[in-house]
Amino acid sequence: MSPKKSIALAAACNIEELLDYAKNKLSLESDDVCYVRNALLALLKLPAPSEEKVESYTFQQSLDALVEYAINKGITTQKESLLFETQIMGLLMPMPSRVIETFDSIASYDGVKAATKWFNELNIASNYIRKYDIDKNIKWEYDGSRGKIGITINLAKPEKDPKDVARAKLAATGYPKCMLCAENVGFFGNAGHPARQTIRIIPLSLNNEQWFLQYSPYVYFDQHLIVVNQEHKPMNLTPDSFVRMLDFVELFPHYFIGSNAPLPIVGGSILAHDHYQGGSKVLPMFASRGRSFFNMHGFPEVNVSIPNWYNSVVRLSSRDRNQILGAVEKLRGLWDVYSDESVNIIAYTLDEDGKRTQHNTVTPICRMNDDNEYCFDLVLRNNRTDEAHPYGIFHPTEDMHNIKKEAIGIIEVMGLFILPGRLSNECQQIKSILTGKTDLNFQELASDDNPLQKHLSIIAQLVTDHGTKLRDEDAGNILTTYINETCEKILDCTAVFKNDELGQLAFDNFMQEVCKE
Repeated sequence: MSPKKSIALAAACNIEELLDYAKNKLSLESDDVCYVRNALLALLKLPAPSEEKVESYTFQQSLDALVEYAINKGITTQKESLLFETQIMGLLMPMPSRVIETFDSIASYDGVKAATKWFNELNIASNYIRKYDIDKNIKWEYDGSRGKIGITINLAKPEKDPKDVARAKLAATGYPKCMLCAENVGFFGNAGHPARQTIRIIPLSLNNEQWFLQYSPYVYFDQHLIVVNQEHKPMNLTPDSFVRMLDFVELFPHYFIGSNAPLPIVGGSILAHDHYQGGSKVLPMFASRGRSFFNMHGFPEVNVSIPNWYNSVVRLSSRDRNQILGAVEKLRGLWDVYSDESVNIIAYTLDEDGKRTQHNTVTPICRMNDDNEYCFDLVLRNNRTDEAHPYGIFHPTEDMHNIKKEAIGIIEVMGLFILPGRLSNECQQIKSILTGKTDLNFQELASDDNPLQKHLSIIAQLVTDHGTKLRDEDAGNILTTYINETCEKILDCTAVFKNDELGQLAFDNFMQEVCKE
């Protein structure tokens, strides 16, 4: 057998392995196997299938081998390997209508929790959720002063280099309009937009409007999901938002749902398309206990408290849906116009023409609590800037931007930090300095093209405090402690009412306004 022929035969064997995988994991039906086999043969430009019996195999290795074969044959390129991989998996996936039908059938017979479990596992099995890459993330927990903080260094989502950014701009077509649009289902992808042949969505009716549920491909926490408006319209927070959230937790009581604030700095990364995030109730903030309790006039069935948490949160819970909706909207409405300049809170500003710029908003999170009550956590936010705080008065100060510069959105305010993958390598380089393996050279570190330049001040401080002859383990622990404490400080920065005497007195004053007639 010639080497050329044996390589082609190996690829044909890999196709049979993926077909076997799809029958076991992706609901590929026997009547569809021949069709999908021929589609894969055409894609890989192979003349005929393998007649060898499928033996033991590893799914990812079989898939990687087919992609490598396609690169070597000029069918695809290394740059487009992920697009090609997704195209292969898209052919193995059940059609969107079949996924919806199966989800609804499982929900009818076994309940929605079983249906979401099946749907989540399908997303993992299809490589839409790339568990192989996500498992590379570095994760740990930190016992902070007011509750646990989860920290993830995100290695599964590599940062794009300038050449990739340039290619993405050239490839942009405006279709789909954004990463969340329903038109992503089956999209082939390009340099500026990931392939989505493997994404599947479940339609939902929330507040008599069309929405859909999908899982996040990045899985920042267990069963991390996104609920998306069928229409491409900007993020907004209205009374209808809270109705939708209650509708969702009634449909899926095992999940929470929350919305990023609809303003820059305190909002999420995608403000152009209205959506919510949710998933399993595992975020650290949910474990926080109340430290102050209130009675809200006109809402006797609603429990109101301030949890012992880092940022400024008001928690409301009740078994009465109408009462909690009224209480939430009353609190949000008051916060929208509430100012207290003693603690730098200004609800909105007016320009010379009298145009209003809103600064106060909330990050709302809804779930069914352990007492089977509706529960809202409203995180009070403000996105105002000033000369001393160009990135935001209630945003991390510049000395913390080496760890986290981006907007502090819903996931972080609940106590889970997603840090850039670059930190893994940068921490290794800093550790090398602290252990004396790399000479300390401030001139080199200060160079603009040095990746450690952003860490210059903390390197100087750590060397002053600990020297450059540490053991590896000790240096690693010192860096972890630094990251832990910085994340806690970042959360404290987002508190509009600081956790000090003045801040808590101001918080109580606001709550008195909320609770009075």
